[in-house]
Amino acid sequence: MKLIRFGKKGFERPGIEINGKRLDCSGHFEDWNHDFFQNNGISKLKKLYSEIGNQLPEVEISTRMGSPIARPGMIMCIGLNFSDHAAEAGLPLPEEPILFMKATNTLSGPNDAIAIPPKSTKTDWEVELGIVISKDCYHLKNETEGENHIAGYTLVHDVSEREFQIERGGQWVKGKSCPGFSPVGPYLVLKEDIDDVLNLGMQLSVNGKSMQNGNTKFMVFKPDYVVYYLSQFMQLEAGDLISTGTPRGVGLGFKPPIYLKRGDEVILSIDQLGTQKQQFI
Repeated sequence: MKLIRFGKKGFERPGIEINGKRLDCSGHFEDWNHDFFQNNGISKLKKLYSEIGNQLPEVEISTRMGSPIARPGMIMCIGLNFSDHAAEAGLPLPEEPILFMKATNTLSGPNDAIAIPPKSTKTDWEVELGIVISKDCYHLKNETEGENHIAGYTLVHDVSEREFQIERGGQWVKGKSCPGFSPVGPYLVLKEDIDDVLNLGMQLSVNGKSMQNGNTKFMVFKPDYVVYYLSQFMQLEAGDLISTGTPRGVGLGFKPPIYLKRGDEVILSIDQLGTQKQQFI
């Protein structure tokens, strides 16, 4: 079972994708939001489907897909979390996770067009694995508890403006928080439906040319540890999104660097988590 949200931007409704069909769950759930995850919503959803799944309205395949989760309380990100990406940046592996945040209003659908910010000359791409938190947590005791607080995984495009990020005072959030800079989806896959989260291929192409071809096995800090670690410093809330870092092949890493321009098409995917496609305008 995959969680989806569909419809006009700002008016998305909750649904599921199962056996190749998209089904509307808005008659039974308000949204895939904090209240849903915090109050055992996934179990309730599974029960609903087992009882009346064949009665749920089908969603037209042409309907716009939104982010599979409602606007979260927090989008937390892990920097330099792939050994190959750290190597291309010429930086040592971090001893502890490097943390930064993205504004939550950057959330967008997986296939929405993305506007290059005014005065931007260094807009870059990053394919990433996203974690969605299943229940509020603070100061977890170990990594096992971290894993127990993961609802599932999703595909995230951590779009970044490198001048804003690196050259304008060293505050990464400035280069990460432009409108539309967090496409998520097309769906949230429940953790029990992922064969091995530490062996998922990751790909990204620009105008048909392969730029990133990595694998989650090169993550420095694994998802369960990331959740445990973050909980030592802040309260994570149900429905929060954690973006866990990118493999080598970002535009900044090329010599000379390559950045996105108007009209470019980016396609990215992670095994079992689907595909996104965006045009930069």
